[in-house]
Amino acid sequence: MQKSFPAALITTLPLADGGEGSLEVLCRPLGLKQVECRVRDPLFRPRSAVYGYAGDRAYIEMAAASGLQLLSPEERDPLKTSSYGTGELIADALRRGAREIYIFAGGSATTDAGLGMAAALGYRFMDNRGRELPPLGASLEKLEQILPPDGDFTRGVRFFLLADVDNLLYGEEGAARVYAAQKGADAAGVKSLDEGLRRFARVAEKMGGAKIASTPGSGAAGGLGAGALFFLNAGIGGALSAILEWLHFEEHLRQSDLVISGEGRLDGQTLRGKVVSGVARLCRRHDKILALVCGQSRLSPAQIRGQLGVRALRLVMDGKTGAREAMDAAARLAEQRAFELGEMLKKEL
Repeated sequence: MQKSFPAALITTLPLADGGEGSLEVLCRPLGLKQVECRVRDPLFRPRSAVYGYAGDRAYIEMAAASGLQLLSPEERDPLKTSSYGTGELIADALRRGAREIYIFAGGSATTDAGLGMAAALGYRFMDNRGRELPPLGASLEKLEQILPPDGDFTRGVRFFLLADVDNLLYGEEGAARVYAAQKGADAAGVKSLDEGLRRFARVAEKMGGAKIASTPGSGAAGGLGAGALFFLNAGIGGALSAILEWLHFEEHLRQSDLVISGEGRLDGQTLRGKVVSGVARLCRRHDKILALVCGQSRLSPAQIRGQLGVRALRLVMDGKTGAREAMDAAARLAEQRAFELGEMLKKEL
């Protein structure tokens, strides 16, 4: 872009939407110290994970302990995975005296409604015969009783779950039917998990967790949203909105003439809280030109221009470049497409 506009002042502002990288983009702006601790990964194997800490606030990226990227494709199965490691990060923050805890819920390998997270904080789960259940996705269908820990670890602590999606807990737009397949579940697994999430909601609501299933975002991160509502009495909000606010994005935007953003693939999820949609919304509000460099697109021209308001778009996979080449030469091709985008815009502006 600098080649096309050599006199331009370019401000680089990395963004994230609650998944991997969220902590990284906030560390410097918020002055976070990175705290490392030993946790269990989604299959209960020991590993190190970090979270951010400043003052009495903790910023926890679920993907660091319970993320899909921690598993090989062959290991992915949300019936067998657990958010236990995320709960261990929360427990460590509580031991350090945290009074505000922000949990970024994107990129999870789990569909356990937060059972794993809660188990790490002292909760126990029983079936109809009084047998203790492991905190896994597969246990949701057998859940009969939830036993809380001794004492109230939430007293004096405010929890916030920051999600990149607004799905409900179960049903056609729920956590299992929309996302479990990409986490490794087959058709039978998706059905089992959806039934399990329904059962969790019934059990939780009997214990006073009313309306958790119908709260937007309750289906985030395999139902961790609902688990955060019930186990942590958390508030749920948009991760991107919070990150944009913490990074003072609108202040930078007001001083800009052109905004360039992008993501790996433009698709239906782009329109539901991902980085590009949030940036597009603010560009429209402030009447700023938006251009994108992306890997590929599954959106129509009407969606790209009409809904997102994108002025110009260049794709790495442009019809001439295949998936293998795009992966092997991603950096070079992205730079080339950015130059092409700049030349396109130079003719328009």
